[in-house]
Amino acid sequence: MWRSHLQRFLKRLHLRESWVIFFVLGNVMLNFPFLKIFNQPTTILGFPLMYLYFTLGWAISIGVIYLFASSAEPDQTEYHSEEQAPR
Repeated sequence: MWRSHLQRFLKRLHLRESWVIFFVLGNVMLNFPFLKIFNQPTTILGFPLMYLYFTLGWAISIGVIYLFASSAEPDQTEYHSEEQAPR
């Protein structure tokens, strides 16, 4: 059951528009308003807030890239041409 829901979700992530939206969102998150918000002298569990912002943002972006890459289907023409090539 979960597998079919996950597969449908990954198919929807295959859109090029999603890549562009997440790229723009990542650039916005690294600009002035957000950096000003998280550049505070407070700490969480002893870590400065800015370091946690960058670390969690980095981890989330890796997760999003993984979802996009796993939803991409391999190009079948490459595999067929490699199989037919003489060795």
